[in-house]
Amino acid sequence: MFAEASLSVWGWGGLGVVLFLITFGPFAIFYLAFYIVCFVGGGFAVTLLFGKTNSEKHLERCEHSYLAATPSGILKTLDEMRLEIKPIKIDRRLTGSSFIDEPLQQVIQFALRDYIQYWYYTLSEDESFLLEIRQTVQNALVQFSTRSKEVDWQPYFTTRLVDDFATHLRVFRKAQERLTERDDPKQRESSEELLESFFEAEVEMERKICRDVVCTSPKDEEGFLRDLCEVLLYLLLPPGDFHNKNMRYFLREVLARGVLLPLINQLSDPDYLNQLVIWMIRDSSCNYEAFMTILKLTDKITELEAVKDKVLEELQYLRSLDTAGDDINMIKNQINSLLFVKKVCETRIQRLQSGKEVDAMKLAANFGKLCIIPLEHILVHNIALQFFMDYMQQMGAQADLFFWLTVEGYRVTAQQQLEVMQGWQRDGKKQGSQTKGLLKAAALGVFEQYLSDKASPRVQVDEASILKLGEKLNKEDPTPEIFDDIQRKVYDKMLRDERYYPSFKQHPLYVRMLAELDMLKEPSYRGSDDGDGESFNGSPTGSINLSLDDLTNATADEILSLNAYISDTGVCNDHGKTYALYAITVFRKNADGSEDTWKTYRRYSDFHDFHMRITEQFENLTTILKLPGKKTFNNMDRDFLEKRKKDLNAYLQLLLNPEMVKACPSLTPYIYDFLENKAYSKGKGDFARKMDTFVNPLRSSMRNVSNAVKSFPDSLAEGMNKMSDNVGRMGERLGQDIKQGIFKMPPYNPKADFGPEHCRVSAQLDDNVDDNIPLRVMLLLMDEIFDLKERNQWLRRNIKNLLQQLIRATYGDTINRKIVDHVDFMTSPEQVADYVKKFRDSYWPNGILAENAPRRDKSIRMRTRVAAKTSLLGIMPDELKHIIGAETTRKGILRVFDMFQHQQLNRRLVYVLLEGFLETMFPQCKFPELFVKLHSRSPRTRRYSQRQLKSSSLKR
Repeated sequence: MFAEASLSVWGWGGLGVVLFLITFGPFAIFYLAFYIVCFVGGGFAVTLLFGKTNSEKHLERCEHSYLAATPSGILKTLDEMRLEIKPIKIDRRLTGSSFIDEPLQQVIQFALRDYIQYWYYTLSEDESFLLEIRQTVQNALVQFSTRSKEVDWQPYFTTRLVDDFATHLRVFRKAQERLTERDDPKQRESSEELLESFFEAEVEMERKICRDVVCTSPKDEEGFLRDLCEVLLYLLLPPGDFHNKNMRYFLREVLARGVLLPLINQLSDPDYLNQLVIWMIRDSSCNYEAFMTILKLTDKITELEAVKDKVLEELQYLRSLDTAGDDINMIKNQINSLLFVKKVCETRIQRLQSGKEVDAMKLAANFGKLCIIPLEHILVHNIALQFFMDYMQQMGAQADLFFWLTVEGYRVTAQQQLEVMQGWQRDGKKQGSQTKGLLKAAALGVFEQYLSDKASPRVQVDEASILKLGEKLNKEDPTPEIFDDIQRKVYDKMLRDERYYPSFKQHPLYVRMLAELDMLKEPSYRGSDDGDGESFNGSPTGSINLSLDDLTNATADEILSLNAYISDTGVCNDHGKTYALYAITVFRKNADGSEDTWKTYRRYSDFHDFHMRITEQFENLTTILKLPGKKTFNNMDRDFLEKRKKDLNAYLQLLLNPEMVKACPSLTPYIYDFLENKAYSKGKGDFARKMDTFVNPLRSSMRNVSNAVKSFPDSLAEGMNKMSDNVGRMGERLGQDIKQGIFKMPPYNPKADFGPEHCRVSAQLDDNVDDNIPLRVMLLLMDEIFDLKERNQWLRRNIKNLLQQLIRATYGDTINRKIVDHVDFMTSPEQVADYVKKFRDSYWPNGILAENAPRRDKSIRMRTRVAAKTSLLGIMPDELKHIIGAETTRKGILRVFDMFQHQQLNRRLVYVLLEGFLETMFPQCKFPELFVKLHSRSPRTRRYSQRQLKSSSLKR
């Protein structure tokens, strides 16, 4: 019975299932399960919501049952406060100057908008946080402005800033010197090895600080900036804002990562610095000679290839132009110039790729045809004298040279003092005996130093001349010419003795001297507008080959009736050389009233040669006649030729002025010869014109110094005392230099444990008694840039004295005041406002945040490098080259440029300047000690300290 019932249940159940599946489909079972789950879930949700509502009502009833009812007035007040719009009142005064506050407020507004508001409004609409941020920033700026007004910035800008830069350059130079000592060429050219050497030299100089970790590790750099920003916030923020950790951390991150880090990245970018250099000296004209020098000296193939690609691009464009007439000649000239640059680049690239690059000076010494500079001109030129002095020191004959120089100084000083004495005697003043006594003491000092038996070393001349001179000194009053006989014999000895001047012309020092004088040029790079090159004829300004008898015998009356002007200008091409030709139309009125007219053609080099001739014969014309300067780049440009034509016309009219002819009647034959219709016979060539630029600046400077000395209002006794003291000190210094040359060892001077090369540049200021600190720091900076320490000490002192005389002759004792005035101007409210505006316009042009500029193409960056080097080299004045040498000037400028091509080293310089700024801004704070702690992460400082401890323990 039970089995039948069970079978009946399973049967009917299975039938029900089959019918259900046939009716609703095979997936009906899933739908059923889903409906059941939904039903259960819905019931659970309804129960939860019902319970939540009942619970809230119950809690509310409990609250009202235990707490007093809220008064209705408070509720209305709360509702009104929620509806009321709170006005935001901000004091817009920041620095006390409306010029600065207005653009600075705009910078704050833009910064808040682009760095904070864009994400804050996605979180909240409450502006109280933004108000607090702005108020905090303004409080910091007010505090910063107040402190900056209390600081004397003149010592920072004139001493600390220059010292930081010069010290950075010194460390870089030492790193380069260490690399040149490496045997492996790859290590000498490796940037990584340069960084290692640089930071090793830095820790040796700073001893407690090394910034290698901060400059090379981004993570450590961010940590350093965070720590530094937190210290600044502590100094600038009110205590309440600083102790608010959320506010402090927020401002720290914005200042470190949003402001300082991007600014440091930009200032340390070599490409940005190269563009900045070009922009800063954008007003100077492009110097073709400097450009070609850079191409010949560069060792970067990428720079040459970039220039070559640009040249090919320009050539393709010029060849595609469809022109006719005069434009064709101009385009042909441009194409020829570009082809020449292309050839220079290709030749230089081949040399670098083949590894056959040689020193130009060695090549010239072995195979080149060297210029011959007479001894008489070597002895009066500082640069040439340096190398001859070094050579004579090597030969052990420096006593002869120093004697000659000392006698020259004695003669000039004695002549000036005797002239003053004669003037006083005419005025009835009696001080002759004192003057003669001082002159005799000075002459005896020279005799004892070089010619007496006690002299060491002694100038070797015949004993008869020395005895004769001794008798004169004992019996007669000394004269400026008393040493002339022996000086002439010493000069002849240096000139003719094969060991001295003749051998010097074959020595490598002579080749280096020519390089410093910029007379070691390759013929292929000679300018096209200078005329044909000539060998030097023994005179620094050439000689006039034509005598006055060979010239047309024109009288002053005839020249007064002469008139001339440049009527036309053309461009000629002769055997591949392109030059400008000026057509001069000449009119001459004859005695019978008739008029002769003719044309003569002259080049600019003819004008230059003519100008050199007449200024050599008539020195008073140098201050009246000014020949238009030469331009070696784009000198065939139509606008430039028109301008030169106008300037040369003005030169001719001044030359033909009747008053000029009356003042210099003997000038007439030269003018007539120049304007005559014939080929102009040049008395000077290319080299002679170069020698003119070599010697004439020296002559001018000597005249200026002589006039300055004569204008000194010293009494005779004071002048003679100074002269005697100077001669004595000169003898002591020369004697010390002579001993150094003989024994090959420097004189003993007690020094500290660290030499001057291992100290900051400003550490040398204590050795100078002069109180003109800005001038001394500037001279020390020049010392580092051009590495004047490599010169012998005698000449180095002369260079420094000459620079001091030139600066003082120009500015007198007002140079400090001028520097202070310039610093005051640079820090005036108007200038500071201008800086803020430039910052605003660069970061937010037209009020919109500037996008990050994409990294420029490598070829563009390489061309920018070449342009920056060319600009730096082109702005160097010729006067500087005449003082310290052309090769030294080029090396110094290129060393500074190379220093800025390493981003890590630029970062180090930025941090050094920032640290100096903060130490000056907050003198009462212990920033030096703080920076020692912040840079203590560097392992180099620990290794250096350990080495110092070991060395000190070994000494004990």
